[in-house]
Amino acid sequence: MKGPVVHGPPVLSRVLLIGQAPGPHEGALGRPFAWTAGRTLFRWFETVCGLSEGAFRAGIYMAAVARCFPGKTKDGSDRRPDPAEIGACERFLVEEVKVLEPRLVLAVGALAIARVLHPEGGKEANQMKLHHVVGTARRATYHGAVVDVIALPHPSGASTWTKTEPGKTLLFKALELVAAHPEIRALPGYGEGGGGA
Repeated sequence: MKGPVVHGPPVLSRVLLIGQAPGPHEGALGRPFAWTAGRTLFRWFETVCGLSEGAFRAGIYMAAVARCFPGKTKDGSDRRPDPAEIGACERFLVEEVKVLEPRLVLAVGALAIARVLHPEGGKEANQMKLHHVVGTARRATYHGAVVDVIALPHPSGASTWTKTEPGKTLLFKALELVAAHPEIRALPGYGEGGGGA
């Protein structure tokens, strides 16, 4: 993987967002979701929850399955972190969960969703489909913490999943679940950006 390590600010929050890995621009900008996918992600939260990007970053702890940019594939897309890279970064999530004791995990993208709902891997993780989990709220034990998990698709511009059905409808259902969650409703700035359920 290619450094530097990218992480959000040290926010003491009961809401933990977990993505796949930083993209190629986040290292230079020094924060997660700082490029195109971030603009889409923050637009979702502002539209439905009324949380501006600033309020989101100030109130939600942001982490990732892999902490550095994994690099590009031969076709030019972002490479998915391999199991060894995921394993090397897992200890950070373990410690972050111990400190934060989160009540809500927002798992963004297929890899993060699989790692949160099926941390042991196996058949369930490999066969998981977005349309089975996005738009639902689940209870899970994640690194010892019992949490609500709301799965979100990755906001990448390369993906058409959120622009076609059933993805479009399921994304809206997922965001409504996020907006209704007590931990989100308790955040400073909730409902101030024009959204709020």
